Amino acid sequence: MPRRDLPPPPPPAHLRAWLDVNAVRADRARFLGELGRRSLGFGRLLLLWAVSAVFALGWSFVGMALMAIETHDPFAYLFGLIFAVLGVGVLIPAGFWFAWGAKRDRQVRRLLCAWAELDRDPPVDAAVRAPGRSLIWLLASFALGGFGLWVTFGSAASARPGADTYGEVAYTMGLGMILWITALLGLGKAGAHYRWALRVFGGGRAGAGAGRGGVPGAGGPSGPAGR
Repeated sequence: MPRRDLPPPPPPAHLRAWLDVNAVRADRARFLGELGRRSLGFGRLLLLWAVSAVFALGWSFVGMALMAIETHDPFAYLFGLIFAVLGVGVLIPAGFWFAWGAKRDRQVRRLLCAWAELDRDPPVDAAVRAPGRSLIWLLASFALGGFGLWVTFGSAASARPGADTYGEVAYTMGLGMILWITALLGLGKAGAHYRWALRVFGGGRAGAGAGRGGVPGAGGPSGPAGR
C-alpha cells in the first residue's frame, strides 16, 4: 500500500460534544471515501496481484532449481543452488511485504469501522458500501481462481511418466496454487466487506433516521450519550 499516513481516528466522545457537527460530518465523508478506496479500490486489487506475481517469480526460481537438480549433472547442481538462493531471496521479501500489507489492511479496517459507526449519512454510506467495487473484486477473483485451479489440477492430470519430470509438475502446480490462493484472498475480502456493509448500513430507513439524529456524542438521540 502507499506509504501515506492513514486518516486519524474519530475524536473521542467527550470531545465531539464541543465540535461543530457539520465539520465532523465533512471529515467523516472525506475519510470514509479515502479509507474505502484504500480498502477495496481497484489499485488495491492490482497491488494484491502484484504481490502474487512476486511470489510467482520466487517460485519460478525454486522450480528451475528443482528441474536443474533432476538432471543429475554436476554443473546443473550448481545452477540449481543459485536458482534456489534467488528463489528464497525473492520469496522472503515478498512474505514480509504481504505481512506488512495485511497489517495495514487491519488498520484501515479499524478506522473504516470507527468512522462508519460515528454517524449516518445515506449518500456517504451508499458510497462506502461500494457494491460495484465489491462486484469487480468478486468477478476478477473468481476468474483468477478458476484459472489457478485449472493450472494446478490440469498439470497434474496431464503429466506423463518419462515426458514430464517431478520438478516440472511441482513448478506448474505451485504457480496454480499461488493463483487460486490469491483469488481466495480477494473473494474473502469482497465477501467480508459486503457482510460488514450490510451489518452497518443494512437498514436504509434506520440509516436515514440515524443521520437526522446527529453526530453521536454531540447530544443527539443516536449517539452514545443518548443511549
